[in-house]
Amino acid sequence: MEERDLEHGELTPEEALRPEANAEEELQPEASPEETGPDAGQEEAGSRQKEPRNSGRELYQSLRTLVMVLGVLILMFTFVMRIIVVSGPSMENTLQNGDAMLVWSLGYTPRQGDVVVLTKRTYQEDSIVKRVIATEGQTVDIDYATGTVYVDGQPLEEDYIKEQMQIPSYGEGTNHVTVPEGCLFVMGDNRNQSADSRYSGIGIVDERCVIGRAVMVLFPFAHFGTL
Repeated sequence: MEERDLEHGELTPEEALRPEANAEEELQPEASPEETGPDAGQEEAGSRQKEPRNSGRELYQSLRTLVMVLGVLILMFTFVMRIIVVSGPSMENTLQNGDAMLVWSLGYTPRQGDVVVLTKRTYQEDSIVKRVIATEGQTVDIDYATGTVYVDGQPLEEDYIKEQMQIPSYGEGTNHVTVPEGCLFVMGDNRNQSADSRYSGIGIVDERCVIGRAVMVLFPFAHFGTL
């Protein structure tokens, strides 16, 4: 019987099952719009929600960076260095009225000959620019007859002064003094138009009143250079 059935073209049970499986694969329906639509819509809505979130995050990062930069600049220009503008003629010809100076503060210890910026509230609220003539323990003598300043008995070589020194309008003031500990004796390069340590309103300056050393002129560009 088996041989006769095969001769008439009948299929074996295994072969008969194969077309049906294939038919089942072919007849599987495609996903309908109703089935795919909600999921696709949710994905699109999710992507739209991510866009404003990303924009908000970028804005936050930008603001945070800006705040950090401003904080660093504030700290730097408070404790490291400052830009201070000269007011008045007392440091001519080294510095001119209106010159913008870079002043270094961090770790600075005043030395003889440095141009410094200091505060003296008993004299004025604004900062003052002067040159350090002597530091603690040094003795200053001023000879108006010869226009000479002596420190510890040695005459200073002062090629930076504007003109020969004369007795200022407020009188000779302090012309012989030994500088106390932690203090400075300062004078302007324009000796004849400078209120400085000779003048009782300023006098000997406490080192703690020094903001820093003027290291260079930044502006105007015609005066640009180191000091």
